[in-house]
Amino acid sequence: MNSNEFAVARTGTAVQESNKLIRNTYTLLSMTLLFSAFTAGVSMTLNLPHPGLIITLVGYFGLLFLTTKLRNSAWGLASVFALTGFMGLTLGPIINAYLSLPNGTELVMTAMGMTGAIFLGLSAYAITTRKDFSFMGGFLMAGILVAFLAGLAAIFFTLPGLALGVSAMFVLLMCGLILYETSNIVHGGETNYIMATVTLYVSIYNLFTSLLHLLGAFSGDD
Repeated sequence: MNSNEFAVARTGTAVQESNKLIRNTYTLLSMTLLFSAFTAGVSMTLNLPHPGLIITLVGYFGLLFLTTKLRNSAWGLASVFALTGFMGLTLGPIINAYLSLPNGTELVMTAMGMTGAIFLGLSAYAITTRKDFSFMGGFLMAGILVAFLAGLAAIFFTLPGLALGVSAMFVLLMCGLILYETSNIVHGGETNYIMATVTLYVSIYNLFTSLLHLLGAFSGDD
């Protein structure tokens, strides 16, 4: 096999591995979203209270750490469902709060539709164009950290204006994270479908809740 044939073979193998990773990631993502929707539904039906900021953060980061440690084993799948199921439980009370508003159903459905359209559109763009968005990594990491800290400040100091700004920041950052992670999957920057699923799930979760907050505020009900 000459050098040109070897290069073609390597390229073909890389494309096959990328396509397999994409299939595995989106299959698992679909399953976790359905499971998260189920646990959110259970939380809504039982009218469970929101666990609070501290429990939410401890649960999220604890399960995220566990998933990261177990990502190369079968137990990694169990921890992914534990993480997304827990996040679904925390989402149920939030949705119930918005549904109690006069136009709550419309707000929730609009936020859900916008989230789906944005995610599918950005994912399709990154996959079909195969553009490399790895350059966004440092900016996204810094931006998410700043937005997270600003969000905590908005909660502790009760600053509605800052909270609204943080939601707008998260919408933009999560759009960037979707492009970045999808590009990583396509170009081999991410080779573990469990971690790819977690990143995309977190992007969708934050995008939905941020859009819901913004829509509620602009409608005069938040």
